[in-house]
Order: sequence, then structure tokens, then C-alpha cells
Amino acid sequence: MSELQALREKIDDCDRQLVELLAKRNQITAQVGAYKQQQGQPVYVPARETALIEARRKEAAKAGVSPELIEDVLRRLMRESYQNQQLGLACVAPQLSPVVIVGGKGAMGQLFKRQLERSGYQVNVLDTDNQADKESLLASARCVIISVPIHAVESVIAALPKLHPECLLVDITSVKSSPLKAMEKHHQGPVLALHPMFGPDIPHWVKQTVVVCQDKPCDVANALLEQLTVWGCNLVAMDAKKHDEAMQIVQVMRHLTTFVYGQFLAKQSHSLEEIESCSSPIYHLELMMVGRLFAQSPELYSDIMLAQFDDVAPLMKEYCEVFQQTFEKLKQNNKAGLIDDFALAKTFFSDSASTFLSQSKALLSKANDAKVLDY
Repeated sequence: MSELQALREKIDDCDRQLVELLAKRNQITAQVGAYKQQQGQPVYVPARETALIEARRKEAAKAGVSPELIEDVLRRLMRESYQNQQLGLACVAPQLSPVVIVGGKGAMGQLFKRQLERSGYQVNVLDTDNQADKESLLASARCVIISVPIHAVESVIAALPKLHPECLLVDITSVKSSPLKAMEKHHQGPVLALHPMFGPDIPHWVKQTVVVCQDKPCDVANALLEQLTVWGCNLVAMDAKKHDEAMQIVQVMRHLTTFVYGQFLAKQSHSLEEIESCSSPIYHLELMMVGRLFAQSPELYSDIMLAQFDDVAPLMKEYCEVFQQTFEKLKQNNKAGLIDDFALAKTFFSDSASTFLSQSKALLSKANDAKVLDY
């Protein structure tokens, strides 16, 4: 046996031990999840996660191992642990059962259905194929969640029969002002407007942001918010109008830019394979994000861009003007002007620029790791 082969066998032995330790760790975290379910405790405890990572980083430094490596490994293990703990979740608001999800056969409706059922709630679905059951399903509901396309939200709310006065009416679309007003007009009981800032393909709910808009906080609404907290969600309270204004930038303008860039790429003479073959990690990551949009529902993204068009049109016009101004400076070889524009934009990011630089390095490393090379 060569010296290299002997060393490789030692590495293989270490890897086998790692697999055994990971299996043991998974068994213990599953027990933790079961205990939290029994005790009604949240899946995610930020202080515990922070303390654990800090302790292991210090131990890694003393052992001559990269603290960054250990943190990367631990965060990946934690993500797996949070996913495993989704199998059984505590129910902290049993008074909300039974729940009816209107549009519950859609992707987001199914996501909420699975999560609620994992917490022990009785969940019924009302969709286009069982409208005959509308009256009976909604009569006994104590929580009704509206999960339908943006353009249909208000008409669906208006078509609801009279709900129990203690029933919580919730919508989870990405626009909040109009649905909130529609719910308050139609239902005399408690209402709550939520915007889950994630799609239906998430592996777990830990650290996922949910924007909360409500004009009249109440116990029954707070009970659902507590349930979201137990699932590990990050709740952000916001005025409905402020939310919609923020989404014009966070969602509409971002999706518009991605949508247009995807169309531009599709019209070029180079194939995706050719572009990818000479891409830097950051451009590969950008391609991933563009491709991600086009792997999803065209109806959803069309609705998002159309929903607030009248309000977003001035923003789109301003964006086009900035693009045109930059184009003119490039034509004029105006380097000084470009540097001034760079400095102006940099002030917006302020101290966060260095934080984003550090965070993006980790993402770029993962994007580079994800490359599949053919030899």
C-alpha cells in the first residue's frame, strides 16, 4: 500500500466516524423536537443558537481548526435539525381549530395546511372543486385563511358567507391594504393580514419572515402569531400602507428587473451553457436567482407586477431614467460621473456595505461549491 493510499484510508475512517456522529446528533435533536412539542416550546431559540456557535468557534480556534469552517458545518446541521423538528410541532392555539384554507389546493395553501396539521390542527380545504361545501365548512371554522391569487382576493372575501363572530379571518397575499379593508368590511370579527416573505418550497419555517398588518390587535389574532413564533418565524409588524410601499421596491421592482434581464438573456446568441462555462461565482449566483424566477409560476409573478402597477409606474419610470442616465455617461466616457454615482449609491448602504460584502463571500463560496464540473 502506498503512503498516499494509507493516508486516504485514514481520511475515509474519519469520514465514517463523522457520519456516525451526525446520525447520533440527529437522533438527539429529534428527541429535543419531541420534548419541545410536548412542552409547547418554540423550535427556534436564538440565544441557544448564538451561544452554541460562539462556543464551538472558540473550541475550533484552540484546536487549530478554522472557526468559519465549524460555523458553516454547524449552521448546515442546524438547518437539518430544524427541518427534522417540523415532523411534530406544538399547538399553542387550539381554539383556532378547525381551520379552513380557501384556495388550499394551491402551493402556499398546501404549505400552510401541512404546517398546521403538524401542530395538530384540524384543517379543511375549500377550493374550486368543492364550492358546494362552502357553507358547511365555513360555518364551523374558527380560522379562515385566504390563499388565492392576488387579483381574486377581494372578490373571494366578498363572496364568503357570514362567519362565526369569533372566527379569525386571515389573508396571506403579498398586497395588504386592500385585502385588510375588504376583510374588515365583510367580517365583524377579528381579522389579520399576513405576508409570508417566502415561497412554498422552504424546507422549514425557522427564521422565515412574516409581515404582520392589523388595525385592531386582539387575543385570537395574537394566538395565531404565537403559533407562528413557535414555528420559528420572524414576525415584522408594519402598517399595511407602509408594507405595500415597501413591496413596490422589495418585490415588484426586483421581479421586474429579473424578468426583463431573463428576457434579454433569452434573446442573445449565446446559450446558457456557454454563459455559465465562463461565469464567475457571483455571476453564477445571479444566474441562479434569475433562473429561479422562471422555474416558478408565470401567473404568480405577473400578478405581483400587475397588482400595484398604478403605484409602481412612477418608480419604473424613475428606474428607466437612471438606466438611461448611466447609459449616457458610458457613451460619453464620463468616468468621473460614474464614480460620483457610485459614491452616492454607496451612502445608501452605509455601514451595511461591509456586512453585505462579508455575507456575500459565504454565498459565493457556496455557489462555487455547487458547480458541477465535467472531466
